[in-house]
Amino acid sequence: MAVAILLLLVSCNVSKKTGGQAHVPHDIAKEKLEISQILDNLANATESGNLDMIETIWLPSKDAFLIGTESDEKLNGWKEIRTAIKKQFRSFAETLISITDQEIWIDNSGKVAWFFEELNYNFVYEEKAMTFIGIRFTGVMKKVDGKWRLVQQHLSIPAQPVMVKTK
Repeated sequence: MAVAILLLLVSCNVSKKTGGQAHVPHDIAKEKLEISQILDNLANATESGNLDMIETIWLPSKDAFLIGTESDEKLNGWKEIRTAIKKQFRSFAETLISITDQEIWIDNSGKVAWFFEELNYNFVYEEKAMTFIGIRFTGVMKKVDGKWRLVQQHLSIPAQPVMVKTK
């Protein structure tokens, strides 16, 4: 009888705190490490032009979304993203990416994560060496069937605004 009462109290407590859904415990440090490795894999796949690897990182969905560094670069769905990545691979050579200042957050459910990192991006474009320092890379990942998948990405290049003194 005491066990039944204890179980009833525990289930009522779960209902009050989580709206009736039991919280599934997850190891935040392990999840963050896994996401960090996925982001490293994304950089490595971009460096090597490995579209197959990138495809395993992105959620192959029409709901995936990428905002790139070009002012009109707003890509809806994996098909558009894939086409843009293929175009980049044809245009860039000798790509080298280093990641700095990475931060990763995970929601209480353990099913949604968001991240920030800065990238230093070196590549050859039209036979000229190019470098972007401090590209800001943010995104959202969703855990689907036990695997973290990228669903949203935003890249921006820091600008030095021209300040105009007004009277």
